[in-house]
Amino acid sequence: MGRLIAKESENYIRDLFEKEIREHLRYHDILHTEYVASKAKVIGENSGLSPEEIDIVTVAAWFHDSGFVSTSEGHEDVSQDIARKFLTGKNMSKDFIDKVLFCIEATKMPQHPGKNLLAQVVCDADMAYLSEYFYLERTNLLRKEWNNFSKTKMSRKEYYQDTVDLFNNHSYHTKYGKSQFTAGKEKNYRLLPRLLEEKTSNGKKGKKGKKGKKKPAKEQMPGRGVESMFRLTARNQINLSSIADNKANILISINTIVLTVLMSIGMGKISDYPVITFPAIVFISTCVITIIFAILSTRPKISSGKFSKEDIHNKRINLLFFGNFYNMTMDEYEWAMKEMMNDPNYLYSSMIRDQYSLGKVISQKYKLLRVAYTVFMIGIILSSLLFAAFILFFQG
Repeated sequence: MGRLIAKESENYIRDLFEKEIREHLRYHDILHTEYVASKAKVIGENSGLSPEEIDIVTVAAWFHDSGFVSTSEGHEDVSQDIARKFLTGKNMSKDFIDKVLFCIEATKMPQHPGKNLLAQVVCDADMAYLSEYFYLERTNLLRKEWNNFSKTKMSRKEYYQDTVDLFNNHSYHTKYGKSQFTAGKEKNYRLLPRLLEEKTSNGKKGKKGKKGKKKPAKEQMPGRGVESMFRLTARNQINLSSIADNKANILISINTIVLTVLMSIGMGKISDYPVITFPAIVFISTCVITIIFAILSTRPKISSGKFSKEDIHNKRINLLFFGNFYNMTMDEYEWAMKEMMNDPNYLYSSMIRDQYSLGKVISQKYKLLRVAYTVFMIGIILSSLLFAAFILFFQG
């Protein structure tokens, strides 16, 4: 029932956000909820939670910000009501529901999970973004969301000042959170003084600063350009692979036909003309070797089809290649893909590795095909010369 209720909770929240999400919700959207749910599961598994407890923290993570569909102030209370109604309708036990509601309650800022490990897991998942490389991007969305809902507008400088206080007053609760997120959080914390200094210096420049020499912007690769590059490269590599396979098929077909004819008809001629035995052996060997190399060039190489959670966390596995996941369950693969999609660096790294691996495979295909064509060419020439020489010698 646990896995089922976790999946049903996910589907319910996705549908809720899709149909009822408010126009100005910039940070507390489905992307944030997906991120917290995935982190809650990872932290829970690494904190020694039982399968049922992992279901509790995962369900709590899916519902923890659902109240934003109707309000931003006191949204945790609304989130609890939404979770209570949904879980009661699914006939979940009172103990299960109470634990989910407590986890949601604990995410109120400042967080107060106490010594409850389940609540600690959800709280750490909710604040794990403080340690991420995309922290600045997400936190700026949070400021925009605040300005959309609040009558009092907050400048970037004011927001960064409040963020410094948040970093100083916050700490992770679980052992896993402290070991895995603290370093990234401190790295992001060191960015804040520089950002505050930039905003202060920009404010002092005033209009004169605007007329001054414009600082060159950091060059960035356009998103569409990157996607187009990967798409074009993948298409070209697939076409090259298809061409290699077609060339191999041609060699296999031609040499198989020649061997069939030679074995069925030529053997009788050899008994009549023993002098052509050696040229025939050379010709048959040429066909056999060519077929072998052509088959090797098209023979697929498949790995074990399994990966571990450690591989995903360390970004060692390429999930874009079927050979790395075909022996995994659907739930394991779905979790791994969400982890990758939540980490753009991991996603683009996987795409790069996928292109590199495909290129290595194509390179190996063409090397073997080159050997096959070379053997075929030399064998045909040598066999023809031998046939001609032996016939002339025989006639002479």
